[in-house]
Amino acid sequence: MALVALLAVTLVLYIWRFFPFSDDGPYTDNAYVRGYVTTLAPEVSGHLTNVLVKDYETVHEGQLLAQIDPASYAASVEQAVADLDAAKSDLANNAQSQASAVATLSARQAALGTANAELLRAQGDYARSEALVKEGGVSIQERDTALAALRSAKGALAEAQANIKVARADVRTQEVAAQGLNAKVQQAKAALDSARIQLSRTRIVAPADGQLGRVESHVGRYVGAGTALFSLVETDRWVIADYKEAQTHGITLGQTAHFEVDALPGTTFTGIVERMAPATGLEFSAMTADNGTGNFVKVPQRLGVRIAIDRDQPLFERLRPGMSVEMRVDTDGGE
Repeated sequence: MALVALLAVTLVLYIWRFFPFSDDGPYTDNAYVRGYVTTLAPEVSGHLTNVLVKDYETVHEGQLLAQIDPASYAASVEQAVADLDAAKSDLANNAQSQASAVATLSARQAALGTANAELLRAQGDYARSEALVKEGGVSIQERDTALAALRSAKGALAEAQANIKVARADVRTQEVAAQGLNAKVQQAKAALDSARIQLSRTRIVAPADGQLGRVESHVGRYVGAGTALFSLVETDRWVIADYKEAQTHGITLGQTAHFEVDALPGTTFTGIVERMAPATGLEFSAMTADNGTGNFVKVPQRLGVRIAIDRDQPLFERLRPGMSVEMRVDTDGGE
């Protein structure tokens, strides 16, 4: 009987963690393993031509998971390439036209110089003939011929000046056209880049190492942009332990934590206090408490504590996001 009583007392002491079974540090079972769970969805629409993974498969960053029919997107790339080539060709033709316009302007400027010289010569000839006709040195007919030549030179100069204006306007027109054609080339390049991006998006790849959830997709299924195809659980793991506010006074960053998960009884994991929440859970809820009604009941609030887990521990790979955790922080150590 004494042995039975001793065992009973020992059991009670163990269950309630009284001496000598007491543990140091605050304890909570309001804690869960966390991890990044990413929903993978295509950014383009189309029929699935290949699904390369199965339920719960381990994948690596960059691994191809599924393929959307790329035919129409590849055709868009080819069209964009053709449009870019056409825009470049138009720009090259404009460059030739611009060079021709500049050459024409140079020729017209040379012609203007010649017309100026002819006018000066005709003015001199007329002045001399006008003087000589008074002295009887030349006939009136010769003077009239010099006058006609002067008038013709003035007309040629006016025509040369007009041609200069036309040539300059043509050069300016080609320069303005070049600006528009350059813009079209840049637009075509952007369209090609966009088409290539859309084509690349027909390949659905893993953004990180991890393990897939259930694979519901199959070959032939039509998927729209944004349709959830896979869920990827990345390899990073940590614990979020929600402690009552009164338990957190001794918790500081860097302290060692010990925890167990229900799925792995008898296995104790260690971690490090990495961060603490900046506010209680109530402050992050959609509806905060209003204690101004006169019906106040004090409810202990909880603060989240993030625990980093050492990846080198045995059975670390067995930890899954969402698993229930019993956590205890060693408040004797830390910063």
